[in-house]
Amino acid sequence: MKIKAICTLLVLATTFLLQSFVVPVEEIKSDDPFIVVLDAGHGGHDPGNLGNGYLEKKIALNIVLKVGDLLSQNKDIKVIYTRKDDSFVDLFVRGEIANKANADLFVSVHCDSHTSDAHGAGTFVLGLHANKQNFEIAKKENSVIYLEDNYENRYADYDINSPESVIGLTIMQEEFLDQSVALATMIQENFSKSLKRTDRKVKQAGFIVLHQTFMPSVLVETGFLTNKDEGAYLNSQKGQTEMGKAIAQAILNYKEGVKPTERVVETTVAQTKANTIKDEAVKKIEDKKDVVVVKKEEPAVQKENDVAKTTTTPATTKNEIPEKIIDEPIVEVKKKKEAITPKEVASSIVFKIQLMASSKNVPLDAANFKGLTNLSQEPFKNLYRYMYGETQSYREAKMMQSRAVDKGYKTAYIVAYRLGERIPIQEAIDQVSDLTP
Repeated sequence: MKIKAICTLLVLATTFLLQSFVVPVEEIKSDDPFIVVLDAGHGGHDPGNLGNGYLEKKIALNIVLKVGDLLSQNKDIKVIYTRKDDSFVDLFVRGEIANKANADLFVSVHCDSHTSDAHGAGTFVLGLHANKQNFEIAKKENSVIYLEDNYENRYADYDINSPESVIGLTIMQEEFLDQSVALATMIQENFSKSLKRTDRKVKQAGFIVLHQTFMPSVLVETGFLTNKDEGAYLNSQKGQTEMGKAIAQAILNYKEGVKPTERVVETTVAQTKANTIKDEAVKKIEDKKDVVVVKKEEPAVQKENDVAKTTTTPATTKNEIPEKIIDEPIVEVKKKKEAITPKEVASSIVFKIQLMASSKNVPLDAANFKGLTNLSQEPFKNLYRYMYGETQSYREAKMMQSRAVDKGYKTAYIVAYRLGERIPIQEAIDQVSDLTP
C-alpha cells in the first residue's frame, strides 16, 4: 500500500510539473475584441450645422454607419454606436457609452459651416485652442449642452465662452494624446492623399465630447456644408461612402500598429494557409533581413500656429480596404535559399515585449521607459513601435511581460520575430513548441 501511495504521489507530481510547462490557451490568444465607439454628431431636435439645405445630423449619421459596416467585417472588431437613428444623445452620455464599453477608440463625426467659402476636412484632438478659429469651432459644437436637461449642474465647471476653462478638461486626455494624434493623422492622410480633399490638418481644441472619454479620441469635421460643392459631395452617396471608407481604413491602420495581432485562425481555408506557410518555412529560408534599423528621417511633427502635422508614407495596397475587408495575415515566402531544419527555424525566432507605439521618436534610454533596459524600436507606418527584451523562450517572455506590466505598461504584450521580421505569435509558439522533447 505504501508503495502504491508513493507511486500515486509521483504521478500527481509529474502531472503538475508537466502542466506548469504548458502554455495556457488563454495566454496565447486574445479573445478581447478591438472596440470602436462611433459617434454621429447631433441628432433629434439638434440638427447641427446647416448649409445649402443639408443637415449635419443626417450626413454625420450616414458616414458613421458606413464606417461601422466596414469595420464590422473584421471578426475581431466590435463596433458600438452612440446613436443609429435620428435621436438626441447628451454629450456626457456619449462619453459614458465609450467608457462603459472600455473602448479602444472613440471617433466622433461632424460637418462644419462658415460664412465664407471655406472648404476641406480636418480632424481634432482634445487640447488648448491654438487660435480663435479653433476656439470658435469647438464653441459651436459645445453649445449643444444648452439643449440638454440640467446642463447648468452637469457642466457647472465649464464655460464655453472661456478658452481658459479648457485647461482643466485636457488633463485627463493627456495620457492618450499621442495615440489620438496618430489616428487623426492617419485619417487626414486618407482624406488628402486618397480622396484629394483639402487638408485642414490635425488640430487641438476643447471639445467637451472628447473630454468625456478615457481612451484615444478624435473628432472629424468632414467638410463645410456651406460650401456649395463640398456640401453636395458630403450629401451624396458617393461622398459619404468615400469618407466612411477613408475613416475606416485609418482605424484599421491604427489598430494594426498599436494592438497585438495574435489571433487564432478561425476558418478552414485560413488554417490551411497557415499550415502551408509553416511547412514551407521548414523547407525554405527567406532572404535574411538585418535587425530593423530606424531611419534617420523621423516623422516630422511641425507646428504651424494651430496645425499639428505628422508626415507619413502612403499606406500600402496591402492595407487598403477592398470591396470586402479580409482580416487575414498576409505572409510572403521570399526567394529560395537552402533547406533548413526545424531546429534552425526555431533558433531564428525571438520574442519581445511591445510596450507602446507612438508618433514620437523617443531615445532608447532606461529613463524614458520607467527603468527598463534592452530596448528596441522599429518604424511602422507613421508610428514607432517600442519593444523591451529579447528571448527565444516563450515562458521567459511571459515573465518579461509581467515585469513590464509591473513597471506601468499595463497593455504590454508579446510579439515574435523570425530573422528580424515580425510574425504571428501563434506561428512562433507552434514552431518552438514542435521541438520541445
